[in-house]
Amino acid sequence: MNKYLQNLLKSPQKNSSNGNRRDFLQKASLGGLSLGAFANSSIEETLEYSTQKVNKFSNPADLKITDLRVVEVVDAPMPCPIIRIDTNQGIYGLGEVRDHASPKYALFLKSRLLGENPCNVDRVFKKIKQFGGHSRQAGGVCGVEMALWDLAGKAYNVPAYQLVGGKFRDRVRMYADTTGSDDPVEYAKRMKARVDEGFTFLKMDFGIQMLKDEKNMVINRSMNDIGSQWNRKYGSYGSTAHPFTRIQITDEGLEKIVDYVKQVRDIVGYEVPLAADHFGHFDTNEAIRLGNALEPYRLAYLEDLVPWQYTDKWKQITHAINTPTLTGEDIFLKEEFIKLIDARAIDMIHPDLASSGGILETKKIGDYAEENGIPMMMHFAGTPVSLMANVHCAAATQNFIALEHHSVDIPWWEDLVTGIDKPIVEDGHVTVPDKPGLGVELNEDVVKEHMKKGTKYFAPTDEWNTIDSADRLWS
Repeated sequence: MNKYLQNLLKSPQKNSSNGNRRDFLQKASLGGLSLGAFANSSIEETLEYSTQKVNKFSNPADLKITDLRVVEVVDAPMPCPIIRIDTNQGIYGLGEVRDHASPKYALFLKSRLLGENPCNVDRVFKKIKQFGGHSRQAGGVCGVEMALWDLAGKAYNVPAYQLVGGKFRDRVRMYADTTGSDDPVEYAKRMKARVDEGFTFLKMDFGIQMLKDEKNMVINRSMNDIGSQWNRKYGSYGSTAHPFTRIQITDEGLEKIVDYVKQVRDIVGYEVPLAADHFGHFDTNEAIRLGNALEPYRLAYLEDLVPWQYTDKWKQITHAINTPTLTGEDIFLKEEFIKLIDARAIDMIHPDLASSGGILETKKIGDYAEENGIPMMMHFAGTPVSLMANVHCAAATQNFIALEHHSVDIPWWEDLVTGIDKPIVEDGHVTVPDKPGLGVELNEDVVKEHMKKGTKYFAPTDEWNTIDSADRLWS
């Protein structure tokens, strides 16, 4: 037993910093126990009781990964695979594969994780990051990384943000995505409703998709289904990169888009930042025309005007317009962000933590951007598990501005998790939790109500236990 503590408990003499024995017992708050509760107890009994909240079943040095399992949630409003990494000491970590990505991206990694100590987050991440790629291909690596921080936080009994450097803020600002409408007045009402809910940052959807049924507004429309930019079929308009559609917007079409934005802005007002999402697949010249036409309405940024990998095109657009530019939700790892930042090709970065590399990698991306005077928005579309990973990262990154929320209108969405005060999102913000790890646990009953048909709740995955390939990237 610590001799200082033993003597202090025995002695009525005053301690230089804490006063007498009674003051010590009151101020130490050992296990939340009052003085009267253990006045007649032995020192051993007192210490046993007072340390009951300490995590005794985890010895971080001996922690080993023993399993990885998946449950697939749907209609949240998108499909989202949640992973659970189990250990030899009874604690587990939760993570999430990015929306619309296959859980196999995570299951493939299981054989590389078994036997590893999850507290060695950077070591494990460097072992598996070669199996990630841009956009949804990064989902497995990022989901595992989230779960490792959840486990490490539980093992050391600290919140995830503390493990990556501490926090800059106690609340994380959210920005709300809003369901679209062809009627700008109706759409503006929906946006105003977001403000009434407490959101202080908004994002709207408009673009050439609203011209799909109009004549003389889009050139080369007959060769492109401009109303289906999310069609993933290879060779479709949705899977054709912007420079190769050869779409142009006529003056009449541009005028219709701009008038839509004007009506929304007039109703929403200028007190709240208003950003703009995807616009359809057209190239640099059209992006510049659109950006210049929208300048009077002081949008917070124009997002993904062209694909992120076209650094020179982004630089051309950014230098030609005054409205800020932003991209990055599909970039994996910091290197491609560094290219855009070093080229001064964009005004803001927009990583999605479930694609960019997880909590620590995204913080590194934000820190590099900060050093270059560039702020960070964060893209997010998933369950509260991934939300909390984002919240911890946002809390720990100084140049963070706001985090996206795609599920405002899903009534059961917050019920997917327990262990956190509800509502999770209140007045457009999330309070950063101080519980160990990510700070949430799954509500099994609610998750089971919203599972993908034909799947099971964390079913065994033994078929993914064995490595059947050499992973080394050099000879």
